[in-house]
Amino acid sequence: MPEGGTESLMSLVILLVVFAAVFYFLLLRPQRRRQKEHQQLMASLKRGDRVVSAGGIHGTIDKLDDDTAILVLEEGTKLRMAKSSIVDKVRK
Repeated sequence: MPEGGTESLMSLVILLVVFAAVFYFLLLRPQRRRQKEHQQLMASLKRGDRVVSAGGIHGTIDKLDDDTAILVLEEGTKLRMAKSSIVDKVRK
């Protein structure tokens, strides 16, 4: 194989490794971190916590099941929603 072909192949391999590293650090790693934080939030939820859902609904947790949460809204209305749709706890 000519000398120029080996250098070209080596530079292609280096370029692919750089792209893979950039892809990992800019996309995969932050997504995994957000997923881990959301799992920790789900594990820490308890009755009485004020939360916000993905749809922007604010409420207080009245009851928790494995997959669902019942929120009490401001007017006393109760709303059953998927537990995974809770995105944040409201700090008091």
